[in-house]
Amino acid sequence: MVRVAKDLTLVVGLGVSGRAICRHLTRLNVPFMVADTRAVPPGLDDFRAAHPGVAIHCGSLTTLDLTDVKEVVVSPGIDPRMAGLAGLADQLNPHTGEPMVVGEIALFVRAVTAPIAAITGSNAKSTVTTLLGEMAIAAGVRAAIGGNLGTPALDLLADHPDAELYILELSSFQLETTPHLGAACAAFLNLSEDHLDRHGDMQGYRAAKQRIFIGAQQAVVNADDAFTWPEPPVAQLTHFSYNSPTTESEWGLAPHHDKLMLMRGTQPWLAVDELTMAGQHHYVNALAALAMGQALGFAAAAMCSVLREFKGLPHRSEMIACINGVTWVNDSKGTNVGATLAAITGIGATLQGRLILLAGGVGKGADFSPLAEPLSKCARHVLLFGADAPRLADALIGHVSLQQVDDLTQAMQTAFELAQPGDCVLLSPACASLDQFANYQVRGDAFRRWVLKAAQQAEGAAL
Repeated sequence: MVRVAKDLTLVVGLGVSGRAICRHLTRLNVPFMVADTRAVPPGLDDFRAAHPGVAIHCGSLTTLDLTDVKEVVVSPGIDPRMAGLAGLADQLNPHTGEPMVVGEIALFVRAVTAPIAAITGSNAKSTVTTLLGEMAIAAGVRAAIGGNLGTPALDLLADHPDAELYILELSSFQLETTPHLGAACAAFLNLSEDHLDRHGDMQGYRAAKQRIFIGAQQAVVNADDAFTWPEPPVAQLTHFSYNSPTTESEWGLAPHHDKLMLMRGTQPWLAVDELTMAGQHHYVNALAALAMGQALGFAAAAMCSVLREFKGLPHRSEMIACINGVTWVNDSKGTNVGATLAAITGIGATLQGRLILLAGGVGKGADFSPLAEPLSKCARHVLLFGADAPRLADALIGHVSLQQVDDLTQAMQTAFELAQPGDCVLLSPACASLDQFANYQVRGDAFRRWVLKAAQQAEGAAL
């Protein structure tokens, strides 16, 4: 057993967040050592060069004696209940009064002096976080944007020490190791099956997400999804909905002068036909961002200006090209059933033709059956690839025409042959990518390259 000295903080995980934790502790002159369960973590030599003299333990945490450790700070990818840490997870730290095992956001909260706006949800949190960030900047607020999206939260503190507002996307992994967030405004967008391999069941997953409301001054939640509502309630609560607003403070969609509008109560803010994001599911993303921005005091004109210009994020219902009257959309970020369901219903409702869905990968134990009914209404065909293609097929068979193929390339080739003018070929896998790709970005980039090449060839053939 390797004994960790009582004056040391143990950082577990040498990924992006773990390295940010180490940089933060170095700036604070807090002595620490590092552990990683991998025998040879990527970039180990670079880490040693950046942090000379810092002890590094590689391999199982069960060989560490943590009896005298000052604190354990885990990266989001590290389960605080894993072997070697489970005994500490329920103990309180005599120095901080918090649990002995915390995450990066706990350190961020201790150090931050400006207000926090925080966004979580199974889907759309990156889009809403980015929208809110651009709204803040357009409104003249010095905002720093990051967290689970882009720059790690602890690096934001160093990079933007004069920020007036920190806007953070937060995952369930980050929230479950955050004892107290105290956000000025916290939003929980939606809840659907994901990460059950980490949280055990939907109750555990929801409980982790609900931690975003601890100490929150204001909360923004989905009126159509009661699982997003805070328990216990937050005093200042704002709802957004696909439906018409039911109170003057609620945000929703309603007709006004023959146009469908983004509304706050009976007040129209923006016509949906002024939005440039693809798909109806982005209407509620816009409403969520408006609700948060209004709660934080952003100017209405600045927020609406951003919505008119914002085209969406890469890999999130990203329109790549139109080839022979067929639209090709990259939603590789659709790594769970809820995200894919939103893309199917949001895009399917806008089509003159039919949908061809490309799906598959690592399903993380999810139930794929909710996809069956909406696909039966709008899909021409479904092409399945990857490790969980058979499970997807079992859930969809009898509801929609489908075919299992070897990989994404074969799926795209088959879709090209099947698609008709007015159709949309949608890559929204409902699965993680790690069986065939390094991450969802690499999967989306492969889709984009293939489609752009096909578009170039089609253009050449037309000349």
